[in-house]
Amino acid sequence: MNLAGKKILLGVSGGIAVYKSCELLRLLQKKGAEVRVCMTDAATDFVAPLTFASLSKCPVYLKNGAVEARPFQHIDFPRWADLYLVVPATANVIGKFACGIADDPVSLCFMSCTCPRVIAPAMNVAMYNSPAVKRNLEILRGFENTTVLESPAGELACGEVGQGRLMEPAEIVKWLEEFGFRNPELGIEYKENVIASGAKQSIVAACPVAKDIDPTQDATLPGYGKKVLLTAGRTEEAIDPVRYISNRSSGKTAVALASVFYANGFSVEVVAGPMEAAFPGGVKVTRVKSARDMHDAVMERLDSADAVVHCAAVADYRPAHAADEKIKDSRSQLSIELVPNPNILRDCTAARRTRTDSTSGTAAHKQVIVGFALETDHFEEHSAEKLEKSGADALLLNAPVAADSGFGRDCVRFALVETGKPVPQLAMGEKVDLAETILNFCLERLNG
Repeated sequence: MNLAGKKILLGVSGGIAVYKSCELLRLLQKKGAEVRVCMTDAATDFVAPLTFASLSKCPVYLKNGAVEARPFQHIDFPRWADLYLVVPATANVIGKFACGIADDPVSLCFMSCTCPRVIAPAMNVAMYNSPAVKRNLEILRGFENTTVLESPAGELACGEVGQGRLMEPAEIVKWLEEFGFRNPELGIEYKENVIASGAKQSIVAACPVAKDIDPTQDATLPGYGKKVLLTAGRTEEAIDPVRYISNRSSGKTAVALASVFYANGFSVEVVAGPMEAAFPGGVKVTRVKSARDMHDAVMERLDSADAVVHCAAVADYRPAHAADEKIKDSRSQLSIELVPNPNILRDCTAARRTRTDSTSGTAAHKQVIVGFALETDHFEEHSAEKLEKSGADALLLNAPVAADSGFGRDCVRFALVETGKPVPQLAMGEKVDLAETILNFCLERLNG
């Protein structure tokens, strides 16, 4: 959905995540949307109303009123809007929405709103997991024209770790572009996408799926009845009990892949090394640390998968011997002998099964296997060579060397390299775009 020209009412309630609402407002404006703001009193303790008024170029609707305030703002603002977006939504305001209490601008606008409503919770993990909040969120999910965005897990402002973080502003904007104005009660929108073969598939982009919705049971989705196995994160190779060899992978690309495949009906299983990003509900995750552990876990699960995507950043080498005790600092030179780790991608392509056609009983086609090639130079030469050696059906070439892209970021330069085809030009895109590219390739091969 193109946000240009859309009128969005932004409801801001009081929590530490309020500052992210300023960023969200600017991102929406960059997409061409017109934004107005209403705030609770508690929200004004974190960010001054003048900030939002300056950014939106419109007076903010406050409980105390303002010089420019009109007597019927609680009706006029929602009636003006094409969408009511509450970011952040605290436990307090969520409770008001669920119970029909309207005693501040944000809850008053929610009560009188007839356009689609989208709520992004943000709070401490203990509050998020409390029975009252869980009940209230379930009530809101049952409201007509209302979508509750999932709150990702991670480090919270208080220092604790768990679910309750506010979805990042860029992710909220991406979600609105993909799903914002249709089927708001489900938070899902189907869009027609033409894949390389010319066949049309209903592709659903990554989005927070409500917990009571299971896309794998929807026979209308293109991945229905299929299973994908993903590797994710990084591996850690022990030097001693406290030190290890690793890399900077955050796992964001794998989360985008899992979300896209799951939203399109695939059963998703992930073998994940250490990572910061969190997977959506409905995805089965097995945690490992070392490359050898990941190799064993993948090979155990390989036969049941229709598609395998090797997204993990696996260490090529490990110390030949890991010390049982911490190596003391003697300030002298230290030599560590390294030995190769198993090549998980090559072992998978060597062991992959041939699927049998249920009608004829003949071999139909093999599992679809996609690898990743992270390169910083000589992209075409290195990726083509790696694809040939790996035996995979395709490699996702990614180059995390551009500004504001790569490790821990939402964007990356990438290209899908296929066997027998020229290496395409690298293009900058979001990681969810990368994930959709791989999904389309797998669907084409599985259906071909």
